[in-house]
Amino acid sequence: MSQIAGIPDSVKRHTVGHHFANAESEFSAAKLGFWIFLATETLMFGGLFVAYSYFRSLMPETFEAAHRTLSVPLGTLNTVVLITSSLTMALAIRSAMVNKQKQMMAFLVITLVAAAGFMVIKLGFEWPHKFHEGTLPSYWYTYEGLKDVPNPQIFYGLYFVMTGLHGLHVIIGMGLILWLIILGKKGRFYSGYYTPLEITGLYWHFVDLVWIFLFPLFYLVA
Repeated sequence: MSQIAGIPDSVKRHTVGHHFANAESEFSAAKLGFWIFLATETLMFGGLFVAYSYFRSLMPETFEAAHRTLSVPLGTLNTVVLITSSLTMALAIRSAMVNKQKQMMAFLVITLVAAAGFMVIKLGFEWPHKFHEGTLPSYWYTYEGLKDVPNPQIFYGLYFVMTGLHGLHVIIGMGLILWLIILGKKGRFYSGYYTPLEITGLYWHFVDLVWIFLFPLFYLVA
């Protein structure tokens, strides 16, 4: 493939919006807008973390006992999967910055597969086991193994709400990564334009960071 200034011929040059002076100002505006969005996401998850802290302070023995019903190996595996996906997302962005489209596509596919693996572990193994045991929130709670501690359903209510909301964000992230793969196949990203990659990368790192907090709070609470 012939190259012009390091950019493959198959790349479609990006046209800067007419309301921006240059590509740098367009990129800066996009990042600022997304950081504001991430601030609202932080407020949403922050409220849930406050709720977790409040109930844990009221019922420490309940949280200590209930967390032992969760699978630490599965939680650890999912943590490794997400950390790996953050690395491959960063490498995809770096590949676009140096005009290595094939590497960029490979890293995006690996990131998507890792995200799918996280959801398979969560929805295919971990949650079904919880459903079978009856460790569900509110009046759906039927588990007989925690009769000696008060209100264990509160722990599971927080667990399902917080990990479920996080899982929803993972699914949204998978859709965004798939969109990037489609655009990448069309040759839309190169050293002069990779804003969608950068923005999606910020989102994906945020999703991973939330899990980094969820994992010790629920699985390693003792």
